[in-house]
Amino acid sequence: MLDKPVVVIGAGPAGLATLKALRDRHVPAVGLDAGDRPGGLWVLDAPGSSAYRTLHLNTSRTRTEFADFPMPPAWPDYPDHTRIAQYLADYAKEYDLASAVQHGRRVTKVEPAADGWTVTTDEGTALTTPAVVVATGHNSVPRRPEPMYPGEFTGTTMHSHDYRGPEQLEGRRVLVVGGGNSAMDIAVDASHAAASTLLSLRRGVWVVPKYLLGRPSDTLNGALAKRLPWRLRQRISQAILRIAVGSPQRYGLPVPTHGFLQDHPTLSDALLPRITHGEIAVRPGIDRFEGGEVVFTDGRHDAVDLVVWCTGYRVEVLGAPAEALPLYQRVFPLDTPGLFYVGLMQSTGAALPIVEAQARLVAAFLSGRYALPPPATQRAAVDRHLRRARERWGDRRPAMRIDFDGYLAEAATELRAGQRRAAAATREGNVTWH
Repeated sequence: MLDKPVVVIGAGPAGLATLKALRDRHVPAVGLDAGDRPGGLWVLDAPGSSAYRTLHLNTSRTRTEFADFPMPPAWPDYPDHTRIAQYLADYAKEYDLASAVQHGRRVTKVEPAADGWTVTTDEGTALTTPAVVVATGHNSVPRRPEPMYPGEFTGTTMHSHDYRGPEQLEGRRVLVVGGGNSAMDIAVDASHAAASTLLSLRRGVWVVPKYLLGRPSDTLNGALAKRLPWRLRQRISQAILRIAVGSPQRYGLPVPTHGFLQDHPTLSDALLPRITHGEIAVRPGIDRFEGGEVVFTDGRHDAVDLVVWCTGYRVEVLGAPAEALPLYQRVFPLDTPGLFYVGLMQSTGAALPIVEAQARLVAAFLSGRYALPPPATQRAAVDRHLRRARERWGDRRPAMRIDFDGYLAEAATELRAGQRRAAAATREGNVTWH
């Protein structure tokens, strides 16, 4: 039994799942969170939140919910942010997690100590703990284009991180830059509120309707994942998309240079109709700014009042770059005992089932019911994951990339294997959680 509580940083989905898993294993823990309630970035006005009023899930309800806490079956397939924030609050209440969280405490530093770790908060308080679980997520530090495009822009710019609703776009000539889910959502919002809407994409993305063949689109891939390798799933999915929506060129969108399932897809039922109705005009990448005009790489000029950068986030944890951290099972650092990460990944699907699986690994380890393989085996597994990820996803954060269905199956297998290792160590008298 640990002599002091484990510190869990964050009370969003990853932190709550970790606290719940630790409680299930009777491991004492305390959560530290900068916000005033559980839910993390799903809470609209929480510190660092990038939620906006028109935000909905881009993965379906049954593929997003925690295995231990299903979402209400009467809910829509793609709930909005208010429902998800309430779902996380209900999850905390159901398992009495709120009593373990200290809100309004932002962690500023985590340092090794003689007896474990020292965790320092913004008010100067230092806690000592045998183990730290970093469950802060990685979508809170906006990334803007670097270097900035040539020329001077005399209009206004903002990052999607600061977007809250269509009233910010009202009556303006808006340029949305990016191809992710937030870019498509904001472009659709602008097409209803702005004077004009442009969408700029430097490269092609797979735009997937939220429903295919009468079902939430991600459930089709989930059904195929149980039987087929990803390459075959890719070909089947691309064929279905060609039949359902046609070529991206039909909508003036650039053709993706990567195959489906080789990057996070962009889900939108509204984007393509707004393009075909002439309410959103597609443009290629930006070449330069000229005062109140934007010049694109195809030579076209457009007058713009507001540029919305939907260019993603820097992967930083506690102020340090973290996208290339070598982690066994995307959880366990190779050379830092007592430090764990839950949620430091980019999944092809939803995040909640992934962080739930990772939390179970951490809790089993800290309770002594799961043992890691030898260091050389861990390192070989990390190297193998990186090699395969580069083959599939290229150089876009390969260390963080995981296949949703593949990872869940692998994590379950690993938990069982680690439990067998722990049982063998117990029989041999080699019990340790380090």
